Amino acid sequence: MDVLANLERVRDRIAGAGGDPERVTVLAVTKGHGIDAVRAALAVGLVDIGEDRAHELAAKAEELGDGSPEPRWHFIGQLQRNKVRSVAHLVHVWQSVDRLRLGEEISKRSPGAKVLVEVNLTDDPSRGGAKPALVPGLVEGLRDLGLRVDGLMAVGPMEPPDAVRAGFRAVRALADELGLAQRSMGMSDDLELAVEEGSTMVRVGSALFGPRFPSPAVEN
Repeated sequence: MDVLANLERVRDRIAGAGGDPERVTVLAVTKGHGIDAVRAALAVGLVDIGEDRAHELAAKAEELGDGSPEPRWHFIGQLQRNKVRSVAHLVHVWQSVDRLRLGEEISKRSPGAKVLVEVNLTDDPSRGGAKPALVPGLVEGLRDLGLRVDGLMAVGPMEPPDAVRAGFRAVRALADELGLAQRSMGMSDDLELAVEEGSTMVRVGSALFGPRFPSPAVEN
């Protein structure tokens, strides 16, 4: 895999959507890929690395060991409270905080941690994220716990482009209303829509590393 060439294509896509490739962070999503993907990302200057399973993140961090540059690990998946402890010393940003009880556990294990509140853009209760109407109260509650709420995160719904765009636009409006600068929106298939609607971070896996193999069904 030529990650550098793939990264240039991603940055061209960001620019084509009206974004500034120097200002829109590319989060390299290495879930489902081996440690070589992490090393390849670091080698081309992508230090923000996304994982969605606690056990996989911990295993990769251990295999990677100490080195330069150090990855900034982002946890981007749904997380059970009892798994926070195992990765609290590793996670730089918790991107998928969607309930106060999870925030309480993060605050306990990593006081003052950086978090993003995940917004659910669907009517599917099995999808992660807080309903938009609940987000302001959740942001306030997380701040009361001493956590640093940097912004919002959302996964585009599996719907036609107009509906995806509307969802991203709503997240941006909500972030603006709450005075939150970070908007983590858009993945390999829909990053143009997200950038057009104000994303400051795109979470890219397959566009950088190719198709991934599904991880075994292990709880986070």
